[in-house]
Amino acid sequence: MQRRTILLAGASAFLLAGCGFELRRAPEFPFKTIHLAGAERSPLLVELRRSIASTGAVEVVDGRVPGQAQVTLDVLTEQREKVVVGLGTTGQVREFQLRVRFKFRLRNAEGTEIIAPVELLQQRDISYSESAALAKEAEELLLYRNMQSDIVQQTMRRLAAVKGI
Repeated sequence: MQRRTILLAGASAFLLAGCGFELRRAPEFPFKTIHLAGAERSPLLVELRRSIASTGAVEVVDGRVPGQAQVTLDVLTEQREKVVVGLGTTGQVREFQLRVRFKFRLRNAEGTEIIAPVELLQQRDISYSESAALAKEAEELLLYRNMQSDIVQQTMRRLAAVKGI
């Protein structure tokens, strides 16, 4: 029985290695310094700054000296939206759709666009009940934070895919 378990575990590891499965690792960027131009206190930009700095390979240059950076990420639009998508029979709101829009572009030190303006959109539906308003507010904040993290990860992957700086 024990021998069979060991063989099964070995075969599983062999099959996973053969299929191209690989654990996700920190992205490798083709630049060493970046300047983030946008709303300095934006929660999304703060998380993006932390994620880039946590790789250890890229330095986020202070906004007061943007000329020192190899590339500049310009935040063109960042907005949160809350749209009513469902009403009850009495006209009360039953469902909302939460959206986070993030539009950016990437330029090199000379000002040439490396990544043309890109808009990333995340949306989530949330039901609403007036009797549980505080709980729904907390859920809404959690969903916004989750969408923000997804957008930061998408942005990181797009930055890592840049070629020829």
